[in-house]
Amino acid sequence: MRIDVLTLFPGMFGDPLSHSILARARESGLLAVEVHDLRDFAEGKHRVTDEPPFGGGGGMVMKPGPIFAGVEALSASRGPGRVILLSPAGSLLSPESAERLSKEEHLLLICGRYEGVDQRVADHLADEEISIGDYVLSGGELPALVLIDAVARFLPGVLGDPDAPRNDSFAEGLLEAPHYTRPRDFRGWAVPEVLLSGDHAAVAAWRKEEGVRRTAARRPDLLKKKLTGRPGME
Repeated sequence: MRIDVLTLFPGMFGDPLSHSILARARESGLLAVEVHDLRDFAEGKHRVTDEPPFGGGGGMVMKPGPIFAGVEALSASRGPGRVILLSPAGSLLSPESAERLSKEEHLLLICGRYEGVDQRVADHLADEEISIGDYVLSGGELPALVLIDAVARFLPGVLGDPDAPRNDSFAEGLLEAPHYTRPRDFRGWAVPEVLLSGDHAAVAAWRKEEGVRRTAARRPDLLKKKLTGRPGME
């Protein structure tokens, strides 16, 4: 898979992409990520990428011209791909959408900044808008990294266990059960006996029960959605 990222702050990507699973995926050729400075596609001496909003209001809005130019140039040189605008107005990133995107050969990610991005980018350039949560960040760079990591986990060969992404929290609409490792007793807090029993069926049942219990206590909205097939309304 190839992922191209358009951003005003390309320096935010270097270190996160150079460690752990993402670094191994890139080194093995399973994932190619290239980050592009949006200013390189802006016109004029000063390479302006933002302007005050029509209608007034605070903040600056990212101009459509550099974004369209960047996506069009990358599509021409790297081949067409699915264009994603990282935006708090987008649909929420989920295991299902991450797995769906992992089947694409090429993704082009647009990182917004400032007050937002000219709406014509969402209307006429992006194939979809994606958010990583119901909160506002300073820009789309961190969401882009989250999306890259979530998608990469579904690429064949990236994880040692190909079924691992489907066993993670949220994969079945529930939180995972607690995990334990050595020592068996730490400062008087013992590992649940069932995990030491060697009874795989009992362990599986315990993990399922604990997943439900933990979800009910911490994310009742997820449990309600799983039980009813509809988002929980709190």
